[in-house]
Amino acid sequence: MNAATVDTHCPYCALQCGMGLRLARPGPAAAGPGVEVVERPGFPVNRGALCGKGRTAAELLAPGARLTTPLVRNADTGVLEPAGWDAALDRVAAGLRQTGEAYGRDAVGVFGGGGLTNEKAYTLGKFARVALGTSQIDYNGRFCMSSAAAAHGRAFGLDRGLPFPLADVARTGCVILVGSNLAETMPPALRYLTELRENGGKLIVVDPRRTRTAEQADLHLAPRPGTDLALALGLLHLVVAQGRTDEEFIAARTSGWEEARSAAMAHWPEMVERITGVPVPQLREAVRLFCDAASSMVLTARGPEQQSKGTDTVGAWINLCLATGRAGRELSGYGCLTGQGNGQGGREHGQKADQLPGYRKLDDPAARRHVAEVWGVDPDVLPGPGRSAYELLDALGSDVRALLLMGSNPVVSAPRAAHVEERIRSLDFLAVADVVLSETAALADVVLPVAQWAEETGTTTNLEGRVLLRRRALDPPPGVRTDLEVLNGLAARLGWEKGFPTAPEEVFDELRRASAGGPADYSGITYRRIAEEDGVFWPCPQPPESDSPTDHPGTPRLFLDRFATPDGRARFVPVTHRPADEETDDAYPVVLTTGRVLAQYQSGAQTRRVAELNTAEPGPFVQLHPRLAERLGVADGEPVAVVSRRGRAVAPARVSGAIRPDTVFMPFHWPGEGRANTLTNPALDPTSRMPEFKVCAVRLEAVGTDGVVETVEVVGSEGQPGA
Repeated sequence: MNAATVDTHCPYCALQCGMGLRLARPGPAAAGPGVEVVERPGFPVNRGALCGKGRTAAELLAPGARLTTPLVRNADTGVLEPAGWDAALDRVAAGLRQTGEAYGRDAVGVFGGGGLTNEKAYTLGKFARVALGTSQIDYNGRFCMSSAAAAHGRAFGLDRGLPFPLADVARTGCVILVGSNLAETMPPALRYLTELRENGGKLIVVDPRRTRTAEQADLHLAPRPGTDLALALGLLHLVVAQGRTDEEFIAARTSGWEEARSAAMAHWPEMVERITGVPVPQLREAVRLFCDAASSMVLTARGPEQQSKGTDTVGAWINLCLATGRAGRELSGYGCLTGQGNGQGGREHGQKADQLPGYRKLDDPAARRHVAEVWGVDPDVLPGPGRSAYELLDALGSDVRALLLMGSNPVVSAPRAAHVEERIRSLDFLAVADVVLSETAALADVVLPVAQWAEETGTTTNLEGRVLLRRRALDPPPGVRTDLEVLNGLAARLGWEKGFPTAPEEVFDELRRASAGGPADYSGITYRRIAEEDGVFWPCPQPPESDSPTDHPGTPRLFLDRFATPDGRARFVPVTHRPADEETDDAYPVVLTTGRVLAQYQSGAQTRRVAELNTAEPGPFVQLHPRLAERLGVADGEPVAVVSRRGRAVAPARVSGAIRPDTVFMPFHWPGEGRANTLTNPALDPTSRMPEFKVCAVRLEAVGTDGVVETVEVVGSEGQPGA
């Protein structure tokens, strides 16, 4: 049989790069040449380019690389043993039902993932609120861009990662990229920054490390971690002092400027330099490049967002855009680079603690009535908002006694991970649906093997708000079911024979009805349109008088005519700098920040099973400046212990002049003694409930064969990368 190629999308980051899957033969995936990833040059986001993770994604489709049968823990031996699907689903349904009957419905929790398709995220939220009747549902996307989402909502009335297509980035005049290392986290997107500079535009990168992305910049600002808010306020102060505000835009299209202006003016440049370590001349140069350009953008990622003041930090960067008239206009604006594959769509349709499908608020009576009618239930039976992600994990084993987890690995990815692991172990019952036996799945009472991206059809929404179609290219191995089939089977055992379809397009059609009229309106989007148009940008309503879902073109660019607030004006929000939740001191004199590396992804549950990726990046490390390494007495490659108030991690030193002397960096993809999230601080942003992954105080210890050799005592805050 001739090879067939199916157009689909990468299972990893929020670019959702277009790719093809070439099949040498039909049927289940097999090791070797049975399925191959090929380029798809016609897809506009990546134009055929793929990173190493995308190129090797098919390796996990082989049966030997993943789970292929349900596992149930033997009560006598404590060992996970193969079981049939009926027995496994019976056990899960019984565990969830019995917990709810004994302790109340909110004693049952649900934890989802930002990699689930829209159909699965929608069904999971419906399952929690209808079949289980629990308010206790959230997802790991809370750890991704919730601060940016909250700031978007406050300022613009609507949250969509990028309010413009990614291609616009190459055509603007200046980009300030804050806390993003695109060259490693989204490599195919780096071309847009390269094209920006080729077109005469300027790139400013804000990052405490001189990353591969910062190497491309015209100007690199290297603030001390946790001081991004002061930096943004200092730039706005200079904009005002230099008379570079756009008063016409402010008067016509915004509100709240005077209060925001007063707050910014309290952050004069010399004070900002003392807080951030960024010299005043660099602050002035950043303002010049940003304001001299005819159009400009600010793009943020996890750096400024994963902080206990992340919402205010993003708000300060939005204020900079509004004050200079760089919002609501073509080729200008603020945008957030969503991280997870469906981080955008995953929070739009109901697996977030306070939301119903279509970005409707769970405590809005009109929203409850609309969604309840689609679901065929009384709105009064829908529970109210529940706990956010970390708060839900922290409640495990006490208020929440049973948990259904799909598409996440919090034992590695959650802050204060040792504590989270302890809470998971204390549960009365844990069921996990996953592709592989992750570190969290290994603790479960029941593990359900589910299909992967290439084995099921479904939609995702990328960082641009472009709704895409992943197509089923091959059958899953025998013994594997889809997440929709799992939820259908559980719902039936809980008394809901109907209402949980297994056909993705049927689920999407229901999602369209549930989202109709909401902020994230998908009602005018169909599978056919997505396929024909290379994705459709939401909002895309179907006009009430129309019988055709093709009458609305979709919305590639938001806010050109008005913002999504009641009066159509963007709102300035006055913010002021405040320290990180945990400052350095004599006992913990160094700042730890965390992030991703090129060859691994998120908790590494999948990428750590790919030989090529493990060869490129085989394990954790501690990046530290040569001066810090010299003071500690450690050479490159030697083990270093990093100790915070929450625990201790050990990994090889990676000595580099590309990081500030007062800062160390650890990637968070690995479990075990090198688990970075053993150290991180779960202090939460008061608005977004985002934990402070990016900033915590630590001390370093050189580790020899006989244990601790030397502890570094005090490290000053002077110096920047390359110093």
